[in-house]
Amino acid sequence: MIEILTFRLAIGADPAAFRALDARIQIEVSYQQPGLLRRTTGRNGEGRWCILQVWTSEDTADAGRFALAESSLGAQLGAMIDADSVHAERFEGID
Repeated sequence: MIEILTFRLAIGADPAAFRALDARIQIEVSYQQPGLLRRTTGRNGEGRWCILQVWTSEDTADAGRFALAESSLGAQLGAMIDADSVHAERFEGID
């Protein structure tokens, strides 16, 4: 299961602070979740960000999303993201 989240940072959010928080989330929350195979973050030149995660199944992706939402780091992340800009998609891996 490939999950792609795209978004913009909230007005006033510091990109360096976001990157530091994202690194903590990756280590302290995301890679602690069973079934997460890969996670990476990117940014384009137009101010949009992307988090790509590869999971072993839809169930593990759901559990990972819940774990982040329940964590204090997830709440901090939510405060740094423009909620109206969020777009999430899931894809079934074919290889």
